[in-house]
Amino acid sequence: MRFTNFAALGLIVAGSVAASFEIEDQVVYPAQETGQVLRVISTADRGAFEPIILAFQSENQNITVDYTITSTSELMQAIHDEGAVFDLAISSAMDLQTKLANDGFAQTFGAAEMGDLPAWAHWRNQLFAFTQEPAVLVVSDAFFSGSDVPRTRDELINILRENPERFRNRVGTYDIRRSGFGYLMATQDSRNSEAFWRLMEVMGRLEARLYCCSGDMIRDVASGELALAYNVLGSYAASQSEVIDGFQIIELEDYVSVMLRTALIPTSAENEADAQKMINFLLSLDQRPELSQSSGLPAIDTTSFQENSALRPIRFGPGLLVFLDRMRRVTFLRNWESSLVQE
Repeated sequence: MRFTNFAALGLIVAGSVAASFEIEDQVVYPAQETGQVLRVISTADRGAFEPIILAFQSENQNITVDYTITSTSELMQAIHDEGAVFDLAISSAMDLQTKLANDGFAQTFGAAEMGDLPAWAHWRNQLFAFTQEPAVLVVSDAFFSGSDVPRTRDELINILRENPERFRNRVGTYDIRRSGFGYLMATQDSRNSEAFWRLMEVMGRLEARLYCCSGDMIRDVASGELALAYNVLGSYAASQSEVIDGFQIIELEDYVSVMLRTALIPTSAENEADAQKMINFLLSLDQRPELSQSSGLPAIDTTSFQENSALRPIRFGPGLLVFLDRMRRVTFLRNWESSLVQE
């Protein structure tokens, strides 16, 4: 089987990469035929992206995929600060990806598979969205029955305020100082609703626990260690719900920020041709429902926004760069810390 040597190959290759950015995992998926190597740096977990890689290779049997997993912030450091050589960069942090393109770190490419891709799902022929993933509330079955689950942010705030002992140290959310995705969601929340800062203050008084990753929050909610987790990546929650019990996924009814997972070809790329093939393949996910199901990464679907007005796709453009300005970021983090972080 092709799978037997993946772990060993990953260990061998990881040791050969000279980089100061932090690598979480690295796996080589060997081609069936002699050909080129496609080097991908990505924030998507191996379990999510592996089905896509294998399906891509079934149609491109001469392409070996060298897949490096890192965090959103570390991916930014690798490409923007260190000039690391990768052929494709895939991230859930739309603002950081936009900055890479805006600062001249992305190649222009007229993707053949753009088809009916809406205008809000691509930017400058450099940045291409291929999934839509909501930020959701995840609640523990041990703490909530169906009738008392909050459905809006105001309801969530009221429940937390009225039951401080029940929820003290039992609420989780992203540590936005460490998580690029968490920072993106927090800044979008602050633009969408005044309830965000009230919610942060309530969570702070309850000594909320801060996390780097959605997977860790989901695990702790499912076990009952947390009562709830806020702004969890919905795609990961949905995929985890198929293998573990103990939690519910709530799309809040006031609004749901929808992240678009994006791909770009860095200017440092050495294998642009195969990177373009991969982008075209990713943009065809809407025609491959079985692949979206196996990966847990939902394809772009414009009809879902027509059916649910609470869904709000985060849109590309200069507005995404506002909170990446150094002084704006410092101010935002200071306000966030004063609300949420207990000394």
